[in-house]
Order: sequence, then structure tokens, then C-alpha cells
Amino acid sequence: MLAILLGLSSAALGDGTILLYHHVAINTPPTTSISPADFQLHLEYLRDNEFNVMPLDMMIESLKSGESIPDKSVAITFDDGYISIFEEAFPLLQSFGFPFALFVSTEPIDNEQAYYMNWGQIRDIANAGALIANHMIDHPYMLATREGESTMELVARHRQDLLFAEERILKETGQSHRYLAYPYGEFNPAIKQMLAEEGFVGLAQNSGAVGTNSDFLALPRYPLASIYADLDTARTKLDTLAFNTKIIEPLSPVTMNRSPAITLQFSAGNYNLPEIGCFANSRPIPMNWLDRGAGIVRLEPTEEYSGRRWRYICTAPAANNRYYWYSAQWIFLGE
Repeated sequence: MLAILLGLSSAALGDGTILLYHHVAINTPPTTSISPADFQLHLEYLRDNEFNVMPLDMMIESLKSGESIPDKSVAITFDDGYISIFEEAFPLLQSFGFPFALFVSTEPIDNEQAYYMNWGQIRDIANAGALIANHMIDHPYMLATREGESTMELVARHRQDLLFAEERILKETGQSHRYLAYPYGEFNPAIKQMLAEEGFVGLAQNSGAVGTNSDFLALPRYPLASIYADLDTARTKLDTLAFNTKIIEPLSPVTMNRSPAITLQFSAGNYNLPEIGCFANSRPIPMNWLDRGAGIVRLEPTEEYSGRRWRYICTAPAANNRYYWYSAQWIFLGE
């Protein structure tokens, strides 16, 4: 029987989605912005459709422990610490009674850089219940080596900066959760290993739901900006479920190939394997099932992808017009 059902529903233990915003404004770069009006529509949709908007740390620590969280759970996060978060998003979130997390790069705040919050404003939102966490010192490209710098030296530099930023956040807000949002969503296995050694959770920018089997050194988040800020495109993502997926190879998202293949294993989910579809740029990726019984499939794209970062997205239908959702991140370091 080709259409085999694997295991129990991952929703039985509860899945969640983590939302990512940057600017909440109309006069900032469109690729990282959502208008205040659209942001309010998102919050209204979460309220009116009975989503459980929960603190980020409660979601992460519950899932790490294998504990159940309510169905349709959502955590709201912001990166960078822009002033529009304080002026536009914060009052709206307070009016809805929704918790949220803010990942800050400390140097722009220490330097009182334009368009960023200051530490007093960050303390105000922290005192109101916001979780404040780490986004490094100066929002680096974490894969960019300096001249003559080895991988070991790169990781050591990032370790020092990570811990310095954590100390600054602790000093200014009294909080130290040891959560890092990777700037630009970029990382490699050596950087993930450094986070593990320092007891950090890592949050990325590749889309997908989170569950008990997620990679807690690179948790997916849904970026909701630009065309993805529109509620019609966002509503499907808000209600997604987490695949239990393992990358077999390659283990690193870093590539020198514009058309990299990847081997994945899908297991322990209430979905039919033949119904899984994988896409890039909204076009199907050819799928070669190496071991259908074990859920092992190799994605073998036939086109090249542009830009520094792109994703392969895999989905499968679930009950009640919901979808399982997983994405594999790629970071191109070639010429």
C-alpha cells in the first residue's frame, strides 16, 4: 500500500508557530516591514479565530520538555529593536493582551542609533512583560570571515560577541533567557554547536511550525513582511503543524551550488507520504523516494536559484484545511 500513514499525529502533543516581524511602519524598507493597519489585522485574526498567543519561553521550554501545548499556539517575535515596535506594535499588543518577544542587537542601542529604541524604552516593554533576547552585538553576517580568519577563529569571535550581548541585555533589563535569533537567519553546524555549548536556543528565519521534535538550535519562524504581511497569505501559515523531519544530508545549509539536492526523512506524522509536496519559488521540486517505508526522500531540483538565501518548502494536507509545513534553508556563499 503506497499511501501509508506514519505514527501518531504530531498535533497530539501540540504544535506551535513563531511569527517574525521587524518594522511595523509604512516608511521603512518593504522587505522587512508590515504596516500598522496590517499588523492590527493579524492580531484581530488571532483573537477572533481562538489562537493561543503564548509567551515565547513558555512555548519553547514546554516543547523542549515534550509537554503538551494548546492547539493553534502562536508566539510573536520582533528582531532588531526598531522604534516602530515601541511606537506602533507595543500599544496594539497591549490592547489585545498578547505577549511578545524582542531580539535586540545591542550596539545600535548603545550608540543611540536613529530608528532604534533606547534602553529606557526596552525596559518599559520588559517591565510590561515582553521577553528580551539576543540578536548579537552588531547584527553580523555570521558566516562572513575576516581576512585570514579560520572557522575556529570565526566561531570564537561569535562566541565572545554572543556572551557580551547577553551580558548587556542582562545588565539593562534583568533578563537572560539564552535565546539567539540568528541575524539574517544565517548559521552553520559549527555556529550551532557553539550555541549548544553555551546553553542557547537558536531561532532562524526559515518558515515552518515547531513541535517537540524540532531542532532547538535552529527553530523556524514565519517572517511576515512585504507580500507575506497580507493576511490572505499569512492565515494558512498561522495554522500549520510541524512535520517530524530529519535532514539526512547535507547537514549544513551553506552551499556553493545554485541547485543543491537534499535528503530528508519524514516520520511520525498524521499525513500520507504521497501527499507531501515540495516547492521552491512556488514551483514543484522533483522528489525521489529512496525508501518510502522509512519516509526517506531526496529533493533533486532541476533549476538554479538566485540570491544569497532561499528555501525549499514541503507541505502536506491535514484535517480541517490545515497543513504540515517544513522548510530547508540554503545560504549561498559562492560568487
